Amino acid sequence: MNGVIMPKNKISLFSGVMLALSSLIGSGWLFGSGTAARVAGPAAIISWVIGAAIMILIAFNYVELGTMFPESGGMSRFAQYSHGPLLGFLAAWANWVSLITLIPIEAVACVQYMAGWPWKWANWTANFMHDGAITTEGLLVVYVFMLVFTLINFWSVKVLTRFTSLVGVFKLVIPTLTIVTLIVVGFHPGNFGHSTATFMPNGTRGIFEAVTVSGIILSYDAFQTVINMAGEMVNPQKNIFRGVWISLTITAVIYIALQVAFIGAVDPTTLAKVGWQGINFSSPFADLAILLGLTWLSILLYMDAFVSPFGTGVTFVATSARTLAAMTRNGNIPAWLGRLNRRYMIPRFAMVADLVLAMVLVFFFRDWSKLATVVSVSTFVAYATGPVTAVSLRKMRPNFTRPFNSKALSWVAPLSFVLTSMVIYWAMWPTTVEVIFVVVLGLPIYAYYQVKYDHVPLRTQLKGSLWMLFYLVALSVLSYVGSKGFGGTGLIEYPYDFVVITILSLIVYRWAIASRIDGPDLKEAAKVNEDVVIDEQ
Repeated sequence: MNGVIMPKNKISLFSGVMLALSSLIGSGWLFGSGTAARVAGPAAIISWVIGAAIMILIAFNYVELGTMFPESGGMSRFAQYSHGPLLGFLAAWANWVSLITLIPIEAVACVQYMAGWPWKWANWTANFMHDGAITTEGLLVVYVFMLVFTLINFWSVKVLTRFTSLVGVFKLVIPTLTIVTLIVVGFHPGNFGHSTATFMPNGTRGIFEAVTVSGIILSYDAFQTVINMAGEMVNPQKNIFRGVWISLTITAVIYIALQVAFIGAVDPTTLAKVGWQGINFSSPFADLAILLGLTWLSILLYMDAFVSPFGTGVTFVATSARTLAAMTRNGNIPAWLGRLNRRYMIPRFAMVADLVLAMVLVFFFRDWSKLATVVSVSTFVAYATGPVTAVSLRKMRPNFTRPFNSKALSWVAPLSFVLTSMVIYWAMWPTTVEVIFVVVLGLPIYAYYQVKYDHVPLRTQLKGSLWMLFYLVALSVLSYVGSKGFGGTGLIEYPYDFVVITILSLIVYRWAIASRIDGPDLKEAAKVNEDVVIDEQ
């Protein structure tokens, strides 16, 4: 039934928004503002605005696709509909890797925050960390958290939505309370600078750098939760659109306001001595609260430092499992991974597989920061297919039912493709090469199933995906020879590196549209789309 489940298990718009907010407001808000301020100074406010704009433009493409094909784990299917199985696999694999890795990342975040609890009765938690890495003792606690994340998802969508709705409300209340309290109690307008130089101490480059390295992009990344749960939403043709925009708008307002509150709350005397680069709090908002004598707020912040990543981890178990289950329908991984539990219509096998692989990942990579950048960029490798697919499907199947059909796609699609390239570049060398390795890691599995079943001729598959392979290699080369501010050798100086990336992106974008494949996968797309109706009310 194309991922459709029984009405009693359907997710309402409110629950969908809370589910998205539970993903969007994770561990990033507690550290993002402090890190961004060190990199960009007061201009970090602009970084958050840029990050929100980029994600809204990227989401624009996926809202059209999600409402056309309201199926669970849909983001693992869209690229295959327009460009065949190889590109579909590359996009789905990159997206799934980023999602599955977010499960241990959030568990590690919980444990790292616990290790820093300031209370005497919690001294035992200090043993969870040593020299910035999770210890063996802490790893066991990480595994317990990951198991709990999975169990909350294991029986019913109702249990998941009730839990995330409760956590989602908590996540909204604490940041809002923090913003209001810091602005009222300790706000210094002079911290925002008196000139362009003091507002942007590291120039415009610092603004762009902060977008990626400060966790800003990662903080906005989870809008896809609504897309991937589309098959389980009430009235998905309307609620996908509403859920994505409402959750992203609320999140953007909160993050931007948090950055304003953080900048204004820093002690001007300290700032005059060390500058923004010297403002380095281990727990930014909690430390500020303590310095301002707000003990009650610091306690709430330490609590939220546990609740926020916990809620995000639970949500990403749901999202990653549905993404893996959707990949089985492409015929490139074992079909049993996508089997649904008959009673709850939940992909339990996919959840167990995700849990085991996530445990392996965190065993080898115990540092949250090392995983975060690679994860966020691998997601953007997948996002590069969104605008290409949306435009290609308009050209191939203009008669498909499109509940969200905007003329703006003609300029939003190429612009969002260029911005996707920029985000990957801003991650700095050698992260781009690491992302290619993560993507290529899945190709042997894909090759095995292609040889076994001989789905589509190799020549056809390469036609639809060669542009992506070239694109990733070209971005890696540009990252290496690009400006030193972004980790390159400086052969191409800033801002000319941005010009080169823009030109490359527009050329590859046109190539990608021309590489569309009108093949058997479009017949599957038509079956999903035929049940979609446009409600005129």
